[in-house]
Amino acid sequence: MTSTPTIGVLALQGDVREHVSALERAGAQVRTVRQQDDIAACDALVIPGGESTTMSRLAAIEGWFEPLRLARAAGMPMFGTCAGMIMLADTVLDARPDQETVGGVDVVVRRNAFGRQVDSFETNLSVPALGDEPFPAVFIRAPWVESVGSSVEILAEITEGTRAGTIVAVRHAGLLATSFHPELGPDVRFHRLFVEIVQGRR
Repeated sequence: MTSTPTIGVLALQGDVREHVSALERAGAQVRTVRQQDDIAACDALVIPGGESTTMSRLAAIEGWFEPLRLARAAGMPMFGTCAGMIMLADTVLDARPDQETVGGVDVVVRRNAFGRQVDSFETNLSVPALGDEPFPAVFIRAPWVESVGSSVEILAEITEGTRAGTIVAVRHAGLLATSFHPELGPDVRFHRLFVEIVQGRR
């Protein structure tokens, strides 16, 4: 696909409007996904950050997991941020025993690994896939990646302080996931990367 893709933003919970704005600035057509039938009208899907337990519970109650897993298994590109990363992870530590995920990214993720809301922070990340300019990342009750499968590409790690070496952005084929919230700042390079993945250019 080389034309302008239609990317859906799952509107269960979280930073829906912010992702819509970032995707539009990155060159995509955007559709808010509120009904399961909306998935079929999209070329790709963003799963926003929010509260992962609440998101998982809502998805289970409203029957979202089967259509999301089917779309992912059929090859639909997906981008998960913060709680969305948890939703795309194959394995989640410190989750509720009954917490489900969409899966697909061969990683082990630890929920709320960076601490509580008061432990939120911002830092600049080196992300070679985005160019030389550091990416300003906002972490809010964020997960981190404890381990990755052999086919997972690590896109970014924290490089300073006690958290140095912590994996915070990964790609697994058409699936992209970040611990942080790229939608909360003016830099849309992660969203542009996702658009290019959907277009088959990256």
